[in-house]
Amino acid sequence: MQTTTPRRGGGFKWLVVAALLPPLVFALYLAFVVNWSYSDGERAGYLQKFSRKGWICKTWEGELAMTTVPGVAPVLWPFTVRDATIAAQLNTLLGRRLVLHYEEHRGIPTNCYGDTNHFVTRVEVVEDLPYGPGTLPGTVRP
Repeated sequence: MQTTTPRRGGGFKWLVVAALLPPLVFALYLAFVVNWSYSDGERAGYLQKFSRKGWICKTWEGELAMTTVPGVAPVLWPFTVRDATIAAQLNTLLGRRLVLHYEEHRGIPTNCYGDTNHFVTRVEVVEDLPYGPGTLPGTVRP
């Protein structure tokens, strides 16, 4: 009488699947949170600080000083720039009043994409108006 023993070759396949599944799930999650924006909008203020930071992953980081009323301390809004052309544009606009268009990406598990969740996608320069706070638009300051 001949007996057959069951084959045990399927264990290696499961080991390969178990080893490849977590990196694949992580890559899909990362692709989702980097390409899908939680929110987007605009912030206006003065570009106060802009620099390239990081030990291994170099990113462009900046601060926008948003003032509401003259004499009141500004609110600092940190942001990140991933596009090199926008970074070059911002380097020339330090100290100017700007409107920054941004996208917010939450849940990014590493800071190699930036220190903040707010990524600037477009920059507009705001021209200073001839009238300031407390004066009417029809009058010009001396």
